[in-house]
Amino acid sequence: MVAKTAGGNAAFHNFHNDFADVEDPNERRRLALAEIDKAPFGWYHIRACLVAGTGFFTDSYDIFCVSLLTIMLGIVYKHDNKGVLFTPQDTAIKVSTSAGTVIGQLGFGALADVVGRKKMYGLELILIIFATIAQALCGSGPGASIVGTIIFWRVLMGMGIGGDYPLSSIITSEFATTKWRGAMMGSVFAMQGFGQLGGALVMLCLVAGFKGSLESASSYATCSPGSVCALAVDKMWRALIGLGVVPATIALYYRLTIPETPRYTFDVARDVEKANEDAKAYLSGKSQGHPDEITQATTRRASVAGALEVPKASWTDFIKFYGKWKNGRILLGTAGSWFMLDVAFYGLGLNSSTVLTAIGYAKGKTVYRTLYNLAAGNAILTCAGAIPGYWLTVATVDTIGRKPIQLAGFCILTVLFIVWGFAYHHLSGHAMLALYVLVQLFFNWGPNATTFITPGECFPTRYRSTSHGISAASGKIGSIIAQAAIAPLRTRGATKTNANPWQNHVMQIYSLFMFLGIFTTLLTPETKRITLEKLAGEYDMGDESITGEEHAVPVGKAGGSESDGVAAEKNVV
Repeated sequence: MVAKTAGGNAAFHNFHNDFADVEDPNERRRLALAEIDKAPFGWYHIRACLVAGTGFFTDSYDIFCVSLLTIMLGIVYKHDNKGVLFTPQDTAIKVSTSAGTVIGQLGFGALADVVGRKKMYGLELILIIFATIAQALCGSGPGASIVGTIIFWRVLMGMGIGGDYPLSSIITSEFATTKWRGAMMGSVFAMQGFGQLGGALVMLCLVAGFKGSLESASSYATCSPGSVCALAVDKMWRALIGLGVVPATIALYYRLTIPETPRYTFDVARDVEKANEDAKAYLSGKSQGHPDEITQATTRRASVAGALEVPKASWTDFIKFYGKWKNGRILLGTAGSWFMLDVAFYGLGLNSSTVLTAIGYAKGKTVYRTLYNLAAGNAILTCAGAIPGYWLTVATVDTIGRKPIQLAGFCILTVLFIVWGFAYHHLSGHAMLALYVLVQLFFNWGPNATTFITPGECFPTRYRSTSHGISAASGKIGSIIAQAAIAPLRTRGATKTNANPWQNHVMQIYSLFMFLGIFTTLLTPETKRITLEKLAGEYDMGDESITGEEHAVPVGKAGGSESDGVAAEKNVV
């Protein structure tokens, strides 16, 4: 037998150890991966989606709450500006999360390919929990402003959120059955919608709980220091942020106890093998049952005639791999599509106030009514467009396909933003509400979901996490540009009667980015119901039309005899 790997729980089964008695590494690799690919969908997959999805619920909750956080920080700490943060302060707090996310996506993405998925999974959640608690407990002082302190902790929290993108995507992808891989990854990402809704519902509960105190002030400016209103709001923002650790803590155990993905163990772990002495000690059983997370993917040298056929990861191989246009264009397509999407996706959130005004949820006669309307309005918008869009993707992504959904989404969004931009001054409030809901629907039943799914499938195991991190970071760079560069254009030439005279031109800019997204989508492959090995160019790993019920195993390949191949087929088919 070869060395077993540690970990395994009700959500993530250790497939590697099921075939530890097979000495030929290529044969063992085929058997373990085929076992994953052909598995019928069941509770095991649902548990895996819940563990990964809980992290995305937390991510979305924390990101969504920032708009409510800046409002309440203004009420408590900016009495010299009528209870509202200065625009640079508001923007800095919001952008700080995205900046940290870029760092986390690139850093955690690369590290997961170097040291393994198991070693990194859970660490990003610990960082989120730590930074979230720190935010909820921080305050201002003579040597540090509340805004600066919040920015610091939100950058750290953003790094954890960023790490969750590549890790949750590729771990779900590498444990998923081929037939329903898209639905599993889509359901993990769809938890973002529930995270947004959760933030709004928690805010509604907090507003209702402090109703008496909040009704004592008619506006943000009159919620003066030392009043019951200011005290209530100070408690509210801390509770709103702090409650974000609850779902993260629930998922932490399952993340820390997962096994290393079999694909990483076989394809990459050999690049980080310990010294011979450590390997001998490991194989002797001294750490049996509690070995290091990253173990050898090859069998004992004395009992193996051949080595794994999969190329080794290295900087030279990375440059060589992506230096080929057929591979480089895929990374360009996934990164470019995510960038184009996020410019408009995050920028659109800045226009929600116009939509909330249209449905009567923008202002109120008291601080209580204003905050209540704000939370209720955002809950309505999330339920109207975002959540249905996410789950329509889950329902159709494995039948229609990733590429058609993304392509159609960009085309429809281009048209919607053109209408919104060029007919802006002729649209009623209710027409803008309808456009907003449609845009949210086709964002999420379109490129917002598929740009997350495709990068987790179309790259080889040795660079899958890094490539997903690069793609996701490109998107967050787009969101930073949207918030820091494009959004301020709205107020260009502002007057007392018109605070956003350039809003129509901003919508026109978004339509341009959606149009460019059509062309970046054409660079990406269709990954529907194709094994990860097939997508990585290993054409001997299975048939392109694999649906999960069968998985062809080549006879006599990779150092195994013909009888071995036949035996493998009996075990797998």
